[in-house]
Amino acid sequence: MSLSDIRHAPDPAAHTRDGDATAWGAIVAGAITMVAVSLVLTVLASALGLTIVSPWSGSGASVTTFAVSTGVAVVAIQWIASALGGYVAGRLRTRSIVHTDEVYFRDTAHGFLAWALATILVASVLTSAVTGIASGVGSAVTSVTGGAAQGAAQGAGNRAGSSQGDSAANPSAYFVDMLFRRGAAGTTSATADVAASNAEAGRILAAGAVNGTIPDEDKAYLAQLVASRTGMSEAESRQRVDQVLTRVDNAKTQAKEAADKARKAGATTAFMLVLSLVVGAFISSVGSAYGGHHRDEI
Repeated sequence: MSLSDIRHAPDPAAHTRDGDATAWGAIVAGAITMVAVSLVLTVLASALGLTIVSPWSGSGASVTTFAVSTGVAVVAIQWIASALGGYVAGRLRTRSIVHTDEVYFRDTAHGFLAWALATILVASVLTSAVTGIASGVGSAVTSVTGGAAQGAAQGAGNRAGSSQGDSAANPSAYFVDMLFRRGAAGTTSATADVAASNAEAGRILAAGAVNGTIPDEDKAYLAQLVASRTGMSEAESRQRVDQVLTRVDNAKTQAKEAADKARKAGATTAFMLVLSLVVGAFISSVGSAYGGHHRDEI
């Protein structure tokens, strides 16, 4: 090597002294690219999703197909946006005059930082929406597992001082009405206090929903109330009480099954999202290294 070559040879330490090991401009550009591409692809996926669903029975995609398609779309959007954003970050990064392995590391690090910045930006924008969805799901699960019973108790307590038109606000009103439906040969007692008996029956059902079971003495008392209101025999009244309680248990079971399905679906979605984000970070790093390779070739 001649003296002239030594004089003009690049100093590897000069890159570190210049303080440009991290090109934040390239990182921001890559992050903005990821956010913009994600937005465009999300709108496109939404439009395509609207074309495969239909309000008419038997038309359009099934719920399972729609859910799977949504999951695939989310993963694809994350990966495509990460690849493009990482490539932009690596391609725009200032070329480093250091060892090849160090260049490769810095390129991949810039792709990862661009992905991280884009993730933070999206999360900050969607924080309120995600919080609202999470609170809505939590409220729904709480209502189907125990909130219905609490609402029944509250509605039953208010029913004593309100008209029968308030039955829509009382979750147990439907079952209370079933208790006092007249039989074919039944007669309604003229002296029965309808509002008081409805409220009392509602409180019994609400207590049973909270405790998980209705004591035998409460069942016998409900049968007496049914007999006094409908003119049925004691045996027929007990049979009607048992039928209504069976329907109440079935409704509770269906609500718990729906809540369990929602829980499993939410867990699956969360795991898929985490996996998609992790793979997106990897793809962004690889894309940045690929962009850096093209940069160095040019």
